[in-house]
Amino acid sequence: MEILHSKIIGEGKPLVILHGFLGMSDNWKTLGNQYAQNGFQVHLVDQRNHGRSFHSDEFDYEVMSQDVFRYLDQYQIEKTSIIGHSMGGKTAMQVATEHPQQIEKLLVADISPKYYPPHHQAIVDALVQLDFDYIKSRKEADESLAQHLDDVGIRLFLLKNLHWVEPDKLGLRFNLDILKDKMDEIGENLASSAVFNGPTLFLRGDRSEYILPNDFPGIHRHFPNANIQTVEKAGHWLHAENPKQFFEKSLHFLNS
Repeated sequence: MEILHSKIIGEGKPLVILHGFLGMSDNWKTLGNQYAQNGFQVHLVDQRNHGRSFHSDEFDYEVMSQDVFRYLDQYQIEKTSIIGHSMGGKTAMQVATEHPQQIEKLLVADISPKYYPPHHQAIVDALVQLDFDYIKSRKEADESLAQHLDDVGIRLFLLKNLHWVEPDKLGLRFNLDILKDKMDEIGENLASSAVFNGPTLFLRGDRSEYILPNDFPGIHRHFPNANIQTVEKAGHWLHAENPKQFFEKSLHFLNS
């Protein structure tokens, strides 16, 4: 059975961090180092079909949650806190509600337990257009994406996945073939019976529409001890857009 790829930083209490859709563990390197400097052994994990982890035709929160348990087992981690952003937040919720005894604290970044209709189609369409028979540099890849995606921030985020598959051939680290066919799975809601009673923090960006006030009752139904806080001057990528406030609020929660 394959184990998720990770980068482990620091020593102390275990802290697992799960990235979002089309992201990878590297997105959390800066914050990961800060947590490590504050007494945590940080596990920056690549979820399946992302980063340097294995590719698989199976892709839903059930198997992604099992991946995390296998990972904890591999590293003999009996109890850990977990941070998950977006898709990673959904995985983290699944993990916490399935094996609450293994989760010390749960921090979910800008996603709620509800169902989200597929909304990444424009990004996926732009990625499908990348032709690596002709694209030979990051600049050329960006020019191709720019024909479909105006947002420079999103393009830079996607281009982090660019790597040399062979000495003269670029490619993407994530498994686009499977991910584009599994778009419905990304937005899947948490099972209605799923509950985690442990300490939980939901952080939402003040410019994001992923967690709205009418989502609060649903959050508290699944997570009775959830505290919901807002990170200012931040959209959906709140940990990248206001890392200082995200770090302060998350560290205070992890240490409380």
